[in-house]
Amino acid sequence: MVQQTLTNPSELLHYQLRTAMTMENDSLAALGELARAAKSAEIKKLFRHHADETKEQIANLQQVFRLLEVKESTAPSPSTKGISKQAVSLLERSAPKLRDQVALSSALGNEHYEISAYQALIAPASAMRLSDVVSLLQANLDQELHTSEELQSTLQEILS
Repeated sequence: MVQQTLTNPSELLHYQLRTAMTMENDSLAALGELARAAKSAEIKKLFRHHADETKEQIANLQQVFRLLEVKESTAPSPSTKGISKQAVSLLERSAPKLRDQVALSSALGNEHYEISAYQALIAPASAMRLSDVVSLLQANLDQELHTSEELQSTLQEILS
């Protein structure tokens, strides 16, 4: 399979947006699995809430594609696939009493990846003066940062 060579910042941004779309779709699937694996009703609710936010983030990415007049599509996201595989592996190895901790820790790792992905998208979009695009990406980043804080706080609570 021949890979396209990315030759300019715009092509790179478009490719990274496609990867972000895959990332969010992978996250949505993983959140369902984590909600099923969690034992605590509160943690299940947290994952369901974040799944709703993830759907909003996907809609924001779809809007970004429209603003850039680029066909909406996806690109491989091996990182999110690996994070999901790690979560499944840890859940399979963990005693039921550790499920909530493992699910939260796994989700936290995924959030940190998503945060860095959005930061990497916002920087070039800002440099290209794509203010509407930046606003949508920033909204996604803000949600990811908030979710990271919620996950960290909940993890601290169950470990106390």
